[in-house]
Amino acid sequence: MPTQTPDTGQRIGGDVVLETLLALGARGVVGLPGQHALGLFDALRRSDLAYLSARVENNAGFMADGLARVTGDVAPLLLSTGPGALTSLAALQEAAASSIPVLAISAQIPVAGLGGGRHGYLHELPDQSASFRGVVKHVVTVRTMAQIPTAMAEAWRVAAAAPQGPVLVEVPQDILLASAHDVPVLSGATLAKTPAPLTPVAETVAHAAAALAAAERPVIFAGGGVVRAGAERELVALAERLDAPVVTTFSGKTALPWGHPLSAQGWIEDIATTEFLENADVLVIVGSGVGELSSNYHTFRPHGRVIQIEADLGKLGSNHPGIGIHADAKLALADLEAAVSAAGRESTPERRAAATASINTLLDTVLARVEGQGREAEIALVRGLREAIADDTKVYWDMTILAYWAWSAWDARGAEFASAQGAGGLGYGFPAALGAAFGRRILGETGSVLAVSGDGGALYGIAELAVAAQHDLPVVWLIVDDGGYGVLREYMEGAFGAATATELTRPNYVALAESFGIPAEQTTLADAPATVARALAAGGPRVVVLPAVLELFAPTHLDRLTGADGATA
Repeated sequence: MPTQTPDTGQRIGGDVVLETLLALGARGVVGLPGQHALGLFDALRRSDLAYLSARVENNAGFMADGLARVTGDVAPLLLSTGPGALTSLAALQEAAASSIPVLAISAQIPVAGLGGGRHGYLHELPDQSASFRGVVKHVVTVRTMAQIPTAMAEAWRVAAAAPQGPVLVEVPQDILLASAHDVPVLSGATLAKTPAPLTPVAETVAHAAAALAAAERPVIFAGGGVVRAGAERELVALAERLDAPVVTTFSGKTALPWGHPLSAQGWIEDIATTEFLENADVLVIVGSGVGELSSNYHTFRPHGRVIQIEADLGKLGSNHPGIGIHADAKLALADLEAAVSAAGRESTPERRAAATASINTLLDTVLARVEGQGREAEIALVRGLREAIADDTKVYWDMTILAYWAWSAWDARGAEFASAQGAGGLGYGFPAALGAAFGRRILGETGSVLAVSGDGGALYGIAELAVAAQHDLPVVWLIVDDGGYGVLREYMEGAFGAATATELTRPNYVALAESFGIPAEQTTLADAPATVARALAAGGPRVVVLPAVLELFAPTHLDRLTGADGATA
């Protein structure tokens, strides 16, 4: 091992970046070094920021996602130039789709090389930032050290503003390495980091309230935007005043507890739920763009009036026209409930009884159909895991058949439901859980985190076993090993009668984990819930491998996609 050079204490541009992060409230960063970013990483020696070292940049992006979800704040992600920065794009797309505030800080080639000329620098791109503009909310390239504090503070505000999402700040290599003698120490500086609130237009709220006050069968469709905005109480207040059933999207699971009498849960891939939403005379959609999954693959056609509350202007009214309220969900729901109250609308026993009866009928219909499809093993596994682990256990789901079941069948019980269904890429579960465990450690919290992957998704994050071991992070990784890309296998067999390119050679996951010094074991369908519970209780990183071929529940919307002759509608 080379001897570490003593730290001279000289501040450089990398210090200015990290000091700015501390001034903005950051307590930890995720990333991995590269040649152009070495100034950032040398500055870590002199910083109070905790550091989580990833092995692959895309996984680092997922770790930052998990960190942001746990801390409830912007998560810094340190990247190098060119291949390093570009490798993070899939993770940043997931952060964008799921409204997770990640501040990516990428090195750049020296200032003299910027501008699109070809100078032959290592990792050089004609316009690196252009690759990010279609993914993140905001991109800025600083060209002097004096620009760093305000550029980063602005990026932080943009990331935190509704709708939250990822941003990128690029800092050239020579700025990161230059002496910072003209920039004062910033760690204790006061920087404006709070974004301006996205408040609703009062007249639009009043217009929507008038429609709701007269509604006979109102229903609320609550998405992840409710959770991101911390608007759960405001949602409950409006639902209870209206006696309105609440259906949630997958990412909106914790918007209303399943135990609440107005919870219609979130079986949004069952046609009965689609029809339930369609039959509302006034439907309030809040915090959801009603995209492919939330609309049951674009088969959803509301019959009544639609009121949509959405922070993302581009999603407002893009799928279903109606009264559009462009606002933060928390502010809009509070104003809407107050306006409905002022209009004289109150809960009544008769409306509440009708609402709960309709919910019971819906859930009876859905569960009878799901439980009648011969998927007893899958149902037992989901329910068994739910009962075996503590209610507050944070679970991070990859794109795998068990996660597809969990989208609908998992009772989140107050713990945020985190999965990669926003952008749908593989490899999310394990690195996101590592980032979450890192965040919990920063916050002084204890207890283990659970990641769930298939063997296909697991191979994307397998290098991060080294991170789990190096940082001794309490993450239990459940790998359901079905020998391939199980979801795609089912899709291809259903569409073409046979699957192609879905079968995988994979390692002995138990032996591989143990080679990193991580305890691992194989389990069975019957024993998996208890095995996972024991692993969570044991603490530290652990791997549980479940060899099993699971199946998806049958779709119920396909007749809407085809005409009577079987042709695509």
